[in-house]
Amino acid sequence: MHVDIVPVGEVSAQVKREASDGLRSVYDCEVSMHEPQSVPAGAYDGDRDQYRAEEFIDLARRVGSGGKNIAITPKDLFYRRRNYVFGLAYLGGSGSVISTYRLQTSSDGGFSNRSAGEIFSQRVRKEVVHEVGHTLGLEHCDNKRCVMNFSPTVRQVDVKEVSLCGSCQRNVL
Repeated sequence: MHVDIVPVGEVSAQVKREASDGLRSVYDCEVSMHEPQSVPAGAYDGDRDQYRAEEFIDLARRVGSGGKNIAITPKDLFYRRRNYVFGLAYLGGSGSVISTYRLQTSSDGGFSNRSAGEIFSQRVRKEVVHEVGHTLGLEHCDNKRCVMNFSPTVRQVDVKEVSLCGSCQRNVL
């Protein structure tokens, strides 16, 4: 499998590296880094002061060179009636997106003694692996430690591991 990471807007080298390393470690796949892209025209919703996540998925799918393509952006994303999303993917699709905007809180609420930088790096890895998992056909998992567990808060993201549980791993490989 080949995953092309599509940076949209100003994405740091650290975020690109963490995303790439996370995908390689969990899916043992080829990862490429696309040229940075501009925010899709029409993605911004002025009433919400946020960006439509599906516009970023469409961009990743259009410009990405992989069998799976994931946009990464620092913009605050939403989907339909949800207040925000960390990421979004269509089950079995070729495109997905994650936003680092809400992953950058200062701590994990005392869950560990790791630095804010380490916590942020782990969140990026988890969200990239999670969204690409959806493109591979994986649904949300009930196992709270599995990277495919639904996590609407950063605290729930922090509880997860950066790996698939045995059941999810069997379903994807």
